[in-house]
Amino acid sequence: MHLSMLRGREPVLYDPCMVARRDVAVWRPQVAGVTEVFHAYFTDHVYPMHSHETWTLLLIEDGVVRYNLDRHEHSALNDRVTLLPPHVAHNGTPVTSRGFRKRVIYLDSALLGEQHIGTAVDRPDIQDPLLRLRIRELHNVLTVRGEELESESRLTLVCDRLHHHLGHHTSGLTRRDQSRLAHRLRALLHARLPGALSLQQAAATLHAHPAHLIRAFTREFDIAPHQYVTACRIDRARRLLLEGHPPSEVATLTGFYDQPHLTRNFTRILGVAPGRYAQSIHGGRSVVREAAAHLPLASMERERKSPGDLSLKRAPDARSRRTPHMR
Repeated sequence: MHLSMLRGREPVLYDPCMVARRDVAVWRPQVAGVTEVFHAYFTDHVYPMHSHETWTLLLIEDGVVRYNLDRHEHSALNDRVTLLPPHVAHNGTPVTSRGFRKRVIYLDSALLGEQHIGTAVDRPDIQDPLLRLRIRELHNVLTVRGEELESESRLTLVCDRLHHHLGHHTSGLTRRDQSRLAHRLRALLHARLPGALSLQQAAATLHAHPAHLIRAFTREFDIAPHQYVTACRIDRARRLLLEGHPPSEVATLTGFYDQPHLTRNFTRILGVAPGRYAQSIHGGRSVVREAAAHLPLASMERERKSPGDLSLKRAPDARSRRTPHMR
């Protein structure tokens, strides 16, 4: 081994026998506020001083990255969230020869507000397991086409949590106002079905903060807005299949991105693929009755008796009608 020295820093060990790796995946999802998603595994890359026009929301999944921000040294660790503000130069280097694996979301500068740059410079490393979990869930859904409403909803909750750390808080609503807002949102979602409605469009129409929409709807109906829309589409898909429409046509008629998108959600909620569901209608097998027992809309009208956590939950599936809130 040999030592690679950085100015004023501890040596970093590099193993010349280790093959350098640079595995990268980059894309821009169709989600307002997200300018780029970047997943990478580097064993030998050292970032020079540079800056971005965006907020950099960084998760280190493996390894440690040491970096300078505003002439102060920090470490990006695999149990933290690192938030780097726009227009402020920073660098980065792996601490060990194993390198590092990271996932990054670049956020439009207006999403968090440039007035919070100073706070982020002072405290770029955030120790918040809930925030880290929300960001990981956001990364997971950003890889799936056709789930823009869920992506937008999860992004809203991430930004709401970041604003909490940056010292900005949205005003709360009374329980009565939340109930009214939830019912107005549900009516708006129904009016747009089977088409899509973005969270930003809903917020503009109802003159409400996106985070308030998610919280109010989830409290009132015990299900997140994107889960409700998916369940309504699956309910309509079931009726169309019963009428004899082929699955490929049903996917289009119910607003899914494509047939695999329909199949994935139909199977997750009803426990049977739409093709098999359609075949069983003509064959008269009991699979139709078994699947019908798990219809998602039956439990949507339940009002929650007490306010709970307002995060997004996983949609109910055939194995479990209720799942814990994602805190």
